[in-house]
Amino acid sequence: MVSIAQRLHHQHHPRPGWVEHDPLELWRLTCRVMVEAFEAVDAGPGDVVALGVTNQRETTVLWDRRTGKPVHHAIGWQDTRTADLVTRIGEETDPDEVLRRSGLPLATYFSGSKLRWLFEHDPDLHAAAARGDLLFGTIDSWIVWNLTGGAGSADAVHTTDATNASRTQLMHLDTLDWDEDLLELMRVPRAVLPTIRPSMGAGPRTVQPIAGIPIAAVVGDQQASLFGQAAFSPGDAKCTFGTGSFLLLNTGASRVPASHGLISTVALTETDGTATYALEGSNAVAGGLVQWVVDNLGVISTPAEIETLASVVPDNGGCYLVPAFSGLFAPYWDPMAQGVLVGLTAYVTRHHIARAVLEATAFQTRDVVAAMNAASGLTTPKLTVDGGMTSDNLLMQMVADQLDIPVVRPMMAESVALGAAYAAGLAQGFWDDREELLKQWRVAAEWVPSVPAERREREYRGWCHAIEVSRVWGRLRPAGAAPPG
Repeated sequence: MVSIAQRLHHQHHPRPGWVEHDPLELWRLTCRVMVEAFEAVDAGPGDVVALGVTNQRETTVLWDRRTGKPVHHAIGWQDTRTADLVTRIGEETDPDEVLRRSGLPLATYFSGSKLRWLFEHDPDLHAAAARGDLLFGTIDSWIVWNLTGGAGSADAVHTTDATNASRTQLMHLDTLDWDEDLLELMRVPRAVLPTIRPSMGAGPRTVQPIAGIPIAAVVGDQQASLFGQAAFSPGDAKCTFGTGSFLLLNTGASRVPASHGLISTVALTETDGTATYALEGSNAVAGGLVQWVVDNLGVISTPAEIETLASVVPDNGGCYLVPAFSGLFAPYWDPMAQGVLVGLTAYVTRHHIARAVLEATAFQTRDVVAAMNAASGLTTPKLTVDGGMTSDNLLMQMVADQLDIPVVRPMMAESVALGAAYAAGLAQGFWDDREELLKQWRVAAEWVPSVPAERREREYRGWCHAIEVSRVWGRLRPAGAAPPG
């Protein structure tokens, strides 16, 4: 890595359970960080072989083709406003058939129900979409469209790749094309959809903010992380700990049917369209829980302080925190579950609660790894990790202790950006093959299990009881109370 530029964007929460972003802000910040990264090393377009784009996946953007203005804030992947709609969709169709075609369970997580929600709440939008006046995309489509000229440009490209399209619940995993039955189910006109292209390959050149760079790869963020971790072979796995946590297992050229609460997804498509598949287990809240402690509780002023606070005590004092702010994701897929803090006694201090905050991520990771092993028939010998939370040594030790396997972090922490760069560089011939990339992978840190089996299982049983409370609590709303989201 020769240069890095990063900018935070705002999260909008207009109602409980709603999570929105401003697409125009995302585009402005994209322009800013591109320029800053170039200026940091005094580079110009001629110094760059290729651009790789990676992005938040399920977040839904709908914009006017002529003006380039979004018709609504982007609806984020954590947003749960479609909970009732998803229940209704499940009554209109066979959920197992949706799972078979798309690899995804019916859930608020994915783009299709978000798009149907927009159309149902404003029928004029559906009519405009059917006429071809509106464009839909996940964040990659929005960014690439703007990079290639945007509004007023006849050359602006409206595309996506299969890693992102596979997260919309509108694409068939076998054909790698939009599925007519799924489109009908979600009430989505085909005219609004981007063209699905390979993740890697010769693409258009940028027009703005820096012109002339070939866009040679577009990959969803977690698939890019898998690629950046050099997990090229079937059986290779990684887990990213960011706002949420995302564990992906490379399953090779044949997709493993979704089971045990896991998602079947596309890991990458080559220049010739050949697909590699993956199993994925996602949780909505990991680092987001630590940020919640900062923003909403005020117990600490920065996320980094959570490790210091939690290190004061040797255990959680019997308290558990289930961060089901958007329901429970893998392997439970329970949109009705709600966040709970249980096991409180007069003995419990803020130090115990801080420890429970970190342990929630470790327990969620164990849930997903157990499901991954059961679904794939494989036993994960170690877990390769990346993301901002991996700088928390206590958390990584907790993960190793709960999984009872080593946890390994590579030298290059920015594996999402690295994966997009690897894919773009391979497509443009900057690197010859994957073997060249494998040689670049280096270990930065490793954590090995250190707690007795009896303690590990006792602590995990407490977590399982807390999960039960979370799921029951979400179903005990008073009569007339609004549902989550």
